[in-house]
Amino acid sequence: MIKLNIKEATSFLKDDVYKLQDKVNLIHQSIHQKTGKGNDFLGWLDLPFSYDKEELDRIHKLKETYSKIDCLVVIGIGGSYLGSKAGLEFLKTPFKKEKPEIIFAGHHLSSNYLKHLLKYLNKKNYVINVISKSGTTTEPAVAFRLLKAHIEEKYGLEEARKRIFATTDKKRGSLYQLATNEGYEKFVIEDAVGGRFSVLSAVGLLPFVFAGIDVKKMLQGAQDAMVNASNPSLKKNDAYLYATTRFLLHESGKDVEYLVNYEPRLAFFAEWWKQLFGESEGKEGKGLLVNSASFTTDLHSLGQQIQDGKRTIFETVLTVKKLDKLTIPFDENNLDQLNYIAGKEISYVNEQAFLGTKEAHIDGGVPNIVISIDRLDAYHFGYLVYFFEIACAMSAYLLDVNPFDQPGVEAYKKNMFRLLGKK
Repeated sequence: MIKLNIKEATSFLKDDVYKLQDKVNLIHQSIHQKTGKGNDFLGWLDLPFSYDKEELDRIHKLKETYSKIDCLVVIGIGGSYLGSKAGLEFLKTPFKKEKPEIIFAGHHLSSNYLKHLLKYLNKKNYVINVISKSGTTTEPAVAFRLLKAHIEEKYGLEEARKRIFATTDKKRGSLYQLATNEGYEKFVIEDAVGGRFSVLSAVGLLPFVFAGIDVKKMLQGAQDAMVNASNPSLKKNDAYLYATTRFLLHESGKDVEYLVNYEPRLAFFAEWWKQLFGESEGKEGKGLLVNSASFTTDLHSLGQQIQDGKRTIFETVLTVKKLDKLTIPFDENNLDQLNYIAGKEISYVNEQAFLGTKEAHIDGGVPNIVISIDRLDAYHFGYLVYFFEIACAMSAYLLDVNPFDQPGVEAYKKNMFRLLGKK
């Protein structure tokens, strides 16, 4: 479960957050009756319960078949990789060598990265999961062309075909056609599930299963979040309360939201969160500018701007209650002058840094929303994913924009294709 605290945000507002209850009720109804803008892309809404059990069984069997591999290379961009990358970072033990290693490709166009990846894979036993609804998105298509040639040369055509898994459209698109022609194992991205809302589908579940993550617990967390979001009451639905609070802060002139963490394992979760909200809300000249910060590291850089810069910022702080225990030792010489905290847990010191920072930022005119989770585990990852997805839908509808399209993304592609000479 999570705990939401909006007290240090609502104190900056003139209006009561609960005044939006009637509007929230109408939006809740339009979401669940699928009558709002972009309603064709609400397949994620009941995904925690409606996920394809047969597909998940096939993924587990595939993991058993390739239990000895060194690497799984996941090819995808945007929602096709951010959710699984966020989950792996959220759940992995720092410095522990995991097998198989999960490697990502196709999320940029760096020749340096791809060249060294191919070289790295020369001595590795690996399989590929290529993720794309169309199969023509430039970044993953380029990476897949290179990796497909590499794996076919390394293992031969027949064996390579067994080692490539395609997560794509159910019945159309170039990747679907290629996978059908080549006989690749196929997994489905449903038409009604957009990329940034696809974490709990095969898009995320396949990498999670190969990484040894308990996806049943992850789905249980998402199921509980879905149940808790079924009541539109702002006094009972924390996801909607978060959405309405950030909406009113935005209306009051706070145009930038930072998702702040105090644990490095949460840094990539913020990258997924930025795509979720940025691509869902940022259109028609509307939407918060979403950013992220990792404290206490960024307190020595971004902290200055947040504290003393333009007063357009508010923070949503994601904290974790239960962390590993590590005590600060006593030092006889005390040259670093830290003996005053000797014997204390580092997590306690980190908590005081959070409380002190929150106090300073609030005094400096920066509202704070605080979201607390018990621990960094699969259950809480699943819960947070659904919590933010349903909050994002509510947020976008409060702005009166379609949460599920991304027309602005096409602009750079058109220019790039023109410059490359594509007809």
